Amino acid sequence: MQPQTRQIVFINAAHTFTHYSLLILATAVLAMVQQSPEAFGGEYGPILALGTAMFVTYGLGALPMGWLADKVGRKALMVAYFIGSGACMSIAGLMQSPFGFAVALGLMGAFSAIYHPIGTAILVEAAGAARVGRAVGINGVFGNIGVALAPVVTAFIAARYGWHWAFIIPGVLCMLIGLFYLREPAFDAAKAAAGAKPFPAIPRAVVRRAVIVLMAIAAVSGLVFNAFTLLLPKLMEERLAGSPDLLPIVGLLAFLATLCGGLTQFTVGRLIDRNTLKAVFMPLALVLAPGLIALSFAQGWLVLPLAGVVAASIFGQVTVNETMTARYIAPALRAKLYSIRFTVGFLGAAVASPLIAFMHEASGNLAASMLVLAGFAAVTLACAFLFPNRKEELEPDAWASSPEALAARPLAAPAE
Repeated sequence: MQPQTRQIVFINAAHTFTHYSLLILATAVLAMVQQSPEAFGGEYGPILALGTAMFVTYGLGALPMGWLADKVGRKALMVAYFIGSGACMSIAGLMQSPFGFAVALGLMGAFSAIYHPIGTAILVEAAGAARVGRAVGINGVFGNIGVALAPVVTAFIAARYGWHWAFIIPGVLCMLIGLFYLREPAFDAAKAAAGAKPFPAIPRAVVRRAVIVLMAIAAVSGLVFNAFTLLLPKLMEERLAGSPDLLPIVGLLAFLATLCGGLTQFTVGRLIDRNTLKAVFMPLALVLAPGLIALSFAQGWLVLPLAGVVAASIFGQVTVNETMTARYIAPALRAKLYSIRFTVGFLGAAVASPLIAFMHEASGNLAASMLVLAGFAAVTLACAFLFPNRKEELEPDAWASSPEALAARPLAAPAE
């Protein structure tokens, strides 16, 4: 196996564990209210809110990672991710008090913050410019596998062995993969890129527009993504399963809904390599707000296909956004921009846990939460209209003759 391929395998595994670990609580809370009411209470909202620190550290921690990678190296940070987040995941399962549990989750979020800015930068460089869309799409599928498996596996483990083991078992597995990655040689991006075409000189005005739109979308989509994945198990329980005693069924239904997101990410990844980003992004943005509005009122088995459509839109947009950074930002700056972008997105995501908890406590169900998310989805749609739509994305050499590049060139002196 080539060094680039091995790196991609480990990065994909890290993506799975990142999203899996962040969503254990969303399903484990349904078991905690039954199995540990004396320690954590018997209400859904307050226990779910214990995950707030996890998402705050997950968001804020991403900001310095691009700069930290220049100091200690990307491999050291990825090893710290695997072992640190796995250890904290296991420790969370051993906690017997809300405070200790919240602290362990907060530390896990801090280690998990390493993955997206560092892992994504390694991924796009290992994949190469010619197949970056496909690689990001496949990587997105692995992240979606984590999202999809979290509710069904957590539900099974919690129902069979107790909620504590739902944190301990995946934590140990994450640490074991980290030990294997420790033996892997550090990835040499310059060597891997030898012989490849240099990154094109994209006009600054185009890059500025791309970055502004990307950051605006990140702030909104981070909240929508995290809120939807957090509330999905509870939504399935309210609308379909009917009882928290049916945890395995709740987990399976949430798995089926998020599976649609995984299939979409793979398809979107392949489409991106043949189409402009805006052409792929617009259809995804158009269906999200109506899908969330419909889901807020739907009952019974209609909830499942609607949740699948919403998941497909949300996860498909993630693939487009990550590819946008790879297409418009030079390799030397990618890790830093990924750090900023994911921090912006994860700060929005950090609001999701207390928002869902508060709105559920206030209304007694998730209908109002869905309507609020639909409002944020409308903002995403407005940003989609501002997306650059440039054929040069598919033909990087054409940037040199783009209107912006030609306008920036000094006029030739008249002949005497």
